[in-house]
Amino acid sequence: MTTLQPVAFVGAGPGDPDLLTVKALRALECADVVIHDRLVSAEILGVVGPQTRLRNAGKEGFGPSVTQADINQMIVDEALTGARVVRLKSGDPTVFGRLDEELEAITEAGLDFTIVPGLTSASAAVAALGQSLTKRGRNTAVRLITGHDMQGYADHDWRALARDGEVAAIYMAKKAARFIQGRLLMHGATPSTPVTIVENASRPEQRIVAATLATLPAVLTEADITGPALLMYGLAPRDAAANTLPQVQEMI
Repeated sequence: MTTLQPVAFVGAGPGDPDLLTVKALRALECADVVIHDRLVSAEILGVVGPQTRLRNAGKEGFGPSVTQADINQMIVDEALTGARVVRLKSGDPTVFGRLDEELEAITEAGLDFTIVPGLTSASAAVAALGQSLTKRGRNTAVRLITGHDMQGYADHDWRALARDGEVAAIYMAKKAARFIQGRLLMHGATPSTPVTIVENASRPEQRIVAATLATLPAVLTEADITGPALLMYGLAPRDAAANTLPQVQEMI
């Protein structure tokens, strides 16, 4: 009788292999198969054991994707063979990782699971700015929000977000930038509110592009952001925070 192993849902972090947790590294080294997202870096995949099979379950917003149903089935099929399966997700599996849908699929199949948290990209991005996500006297809360969901551009409490001093890490927002800008301005946000784009956070090709809410779409177009990026709303790079933001400021 085949002994079924729990499926390990593992956070790969933002891309720098040095930011993997020890538990994540152990899971990758012992896995028989790793089913990974498109955004998991090659450096992270390079630490898996030599016996491990890699399966790409890439999804891209508004682009070609493996369907969620196919990903669910892939995980279940591999786990039912008795393989040690790691479902490897960029960042933290509990943050915009469609974790619940995959957990439901494996529990319906009678499989157990473990979750190994990872460093979410917002933490790496704000560290690159030399800032903090929360600061006494500025913001007592921070929002982690998405630029789009299954229905298209995602709606949020724009009025609350438009208040002075609010901070948000906006995931999957490149294509939604003009929509986000319009909603915030419509609800009273100050046009000069800093918005910093962090591309490839923590990776060697990391890039920081400073903008304001007023200039955001134009700056994104001019900077030609092609890698995974977060919009850090309400935050400027530390060395630019005390000055008037230029239209485009890049730091590598």
